[in-house]
Amino acid sequence: MENERLDRVLEIFYRLLHGEVVSNKLIAEEYGISSKSVSRDIARINDFLAEYRELMQNAEVTYSHKDRAYILKSDEFLKNQELFALVKVILGARCFSKEDMIFIVSKLRKFTTANDRKLLDEVIRREIYHYHEVRSDCDSVINNLWRLVQCIDGKKVISVTYLKMDRSEVVRKLKPAAIMFSEYYFYLIAYAADDTQYKARYFRIDRIKNIVEHRENFQLDREHSFDEGDLREKNQFMFPGDNVRITFEFSGLSLQAVLDRLPTAKVIEQNGTKSVITAEVNYGRGIIMYLLSQGSWVKVFEPKPLVEDMLAEIGAMGERYEEK
Repeated sequence: MENERLDRVLEIFYRLLHGEVVSNKLIAEEYGISSKSVSRDIARINDFLAEYRELMQNAEVTYSHKDRAYILKSDEFLKNQELFALVKVILGARCFSKEDMIFIVSKLRKFTTANDRKLLDEVIRREIYHYHEVRSDCDSVINNLWRLVQCIDGKKVISVTYLKMDRSEVVRKLKPAAIMFSEYYFYLIAYAADDTQYKARYFRIDRIKNIVEHRENFQLDREHSFDEGDLREKNQFMFPGDNVRITFEFSGLSLQAVLDRLPTAKVIEQNGTKSVITAEVNYGRGIIMYLLSQGSWVKVFEPKPLVEDMLAEIGAMGERYEEK
């Protein structure tokens, strides 16, 4: 009898952990017990949660008068609105295969209540149906990611079979240093195994077709270790380059969008609709492409090499339109 009760308590607890709204009446009918017995089972679960409060992250079973049922609450559990935001980010990123995306979203939705699960399903149903993953050349981005994380942590030298932009296949021996995400893609940042100058190289993880781990470890000096936070501030475009301070004028509609895109950006002068902005960025193809994307709203002042690169690119664009 006691074993039956213990099994029942564990089953109820399991259902609560998975976001189910537990009705006293329905549980009583399902297990053929009285409502008082259900209340005692809930009390036993709460006793356990109280005894192991720190381990269970302040979880508590409470009665919802709105739902007329018991629900499990915790300070550390994902709230429905937080869960919804995460799902929308996953869908918007488009970095996972549709199969992996559905698998991840299905796992996350288990942490919602039955009522909220219906709402979540309704809100994201069309978006899942029309989901288009970015094209990938590897079997699994998720598996590649985790394997590379382990290689970075273990300081293991690796060789990767990589598909370049021109679709040619190369093998590179690398010292993996960091992983970043930017605009649909995950990137591996690494050094060539024989590079004594430690020039960072960027590889799209979805283009890594194979990874071989060597019985060889490496160490990086602090000056060559990556601070992902600092890198994200200065390099939003995943093109390698030296850190430089740029100054430009912006006269477009959304100044805030520019400041959000370049985390280090500061407005140093403002005159009507024109704002002079300075920012510390990685000087590479990425920042040139971004500034050009703003069209006539942007005029670069410094540094001079960037001004020259912008003029050369604008000139080349004009010549394309003059071609017959």
